[in-house]
This record gives sequence, C-alpha cells and structure tokens, in this order.
Amino acid sequence: MTAVRPEAPGSDRYQGARERSRRNTLSAASRWFFLTAAALALLVLAVLAYDTISQGAGRLNLQFFTSYPSRFADQAGLRSSLIGSGWVLALTVVMAVPIAVGTAIWIEEFAPDNWFLTVIKLNLANLAGVPSIIYGVLGLAVFVRFAGMGPSILAGSLTLALMILPMTVIAAQEAIRQVPSGIRDGALALGATRWQAVRGQILPVALPGIVTGVILAIARAAGETASLIMIGAFTFIAFDNSRITDDFTTLPIQIYNWTTRPQEAFRANAAAAIIVLMVIVLAFNLIATIVRNRFRRFR
Repeated sequence: MTAVRPEAPGSDRYQGARERSRRNTLSAASRWFFLTAAALALLVLAVLAYDTISQGAGRLNLQFFTSYPSRFADQAGLRSSLIGSGWVLALTVVMAVPIAVGTAIWIEEFAPDNWFLTVIKLNLANLAGVPSIIYGVLGLAVFVRFAGMGPSILAGSLTLALMILPMTVIAAQEAIRQVPSGIRDGALALGATRWQAVRGQILPVALPGIVTGVILAIARAAGETASLIMIGAFTFIAFDNSRITDDFTTLPIQIYNWTTRPQEAFRANAAAAIIVLMVIVLAFNLIATIVRNRFRRFR
C-alpha cells in the first residue's frame, strides 16, 4: 500500500488547494452574510407591518371608505382621497404609457445609431434616477404657474406622467431588447415592413415585460407624495372630483396629513390608510405577475 505524500508548501498544487479552500470559505461566509441581511430586512418589515396593522385594523370599516376627511378622527374617511387617486392614476396612465412605449419602439427599432440617440439614452437613464421632488418643482413651475392649471388633477397627472416616463421607457426598451433577433429577421425576410414586424411579431413577444414595467411604474406613482405636495395638492377635500380641473387629494397625501396631527386617533387613521395603500401596491404587483405569466402562457 503506497502512502499519499502531502503536497509541498511551495508547489503549484498546494497553492491551488489553498486558493480553492479560501474561495469556498469566502463563498460560505457570503452566503450566510446575505441570508442574515435578508432575514433582518424581513424581520424589520414584519415588525413594521404588525405595528401598522395592530394600530389601524380597527378603523377599517365601510364608514372609513365612504366618509370625507373631518376634524374629528372618528368621522374622517378616505372617500375623496381614493377618488382623487383614481383620477390622477388614470390620467397618468393615459398620458404616459403611449408615449413611453412609442419612445421605446422608436429607440430600439427605428432610430439611427448616432450621437443623438446616445444623448437620448443617457438622459433617460439620468432622469430615471432624479428625486421625485424635482419633478414636483418642475410641475409647479410649468403646469401650475406657467400653463395656469393651478393645483388641479390635470397638473398632478402631468407631473406624475413625467416622473414615471423614463423608467417606463427603460422597462419597455429592455422588454423589446429581449425579443430574439430571429423573430425580427424572419418577419423581414418574409416581406413584412419594419412596422409590420414590430406590430405583429415583436410587440406581442415583448408585451409581458412592457406590461410589468408599466404596472410597477403605476405602483410607484400610486405611493407618490413629495411631487404632489410641491404642486399644491390639498390635504382636505370634502367633495367628489368630477373634472380634471378640480382640486384634489390622494391617498398618500391624506396619510401625510394625518401623521402630522398630534392626536393619537388620527395616527390610527393614518395606519389604516397605510394598510389600504399597501394592499393597493401589492395588488398592482400581483396583477403584474399574473399578466406576465398569462401572456407567456399564450405566447
């Protein structure tokens, strides 16, 4: 029986074994580090969710959803803020989504590859990271004052449309870019025009990614506060909106208003409204997942 001699400390095989051992140790340590970080994040989220639900669950009843804001906490409700949020989000989608998808199609399929396209892509990437309050300042200067719209639903929707436009364009670009080039080339080889190839082949394949990006952008707009406060959105509206020129409030602004009140009862209202907002945002994410999977199934 031949004994196995250990490798000499200076040999290449010895150094390779030490390097593999070091990498394995680093990999295990990294795995545990990220697992611990994720567990801590989930723990903090669970604590915050429990605190919010325990505070606000008692206020969730039909009267809370059908009543207008009031100076009495037990009589205050979300009716005007829910209606205002619906108006603002609907107009934001109508204005932002066609422009965003059209811009993405032009960039990926029709735009010439020159310095102008490079500048556009660079600006889109930069605008996607601009803080929302900057868009609020822009909306205040352009829509509220220069265009004379005042703090109306239209001004708020235009401001939010500008805010979600860059991220929606980028999401649509990525979805179009993921379409296999063979689909595009096959359509063109069969005699389709560029637009026919885009409309009939590329967009149906890219639609799940586009829809997902759009819904997630809407979810961000649904929770937006700073930009709407900058344009002068009201915190107390005691009527139903019926025109795009009406003053308005939204659910996040109503939450902000209640959290600034010193009375504990208003903070319970704020907690209840936060629960409603969380459910709405989670519903948007769930819808995005369902739509993406449904389109993939029938693709």
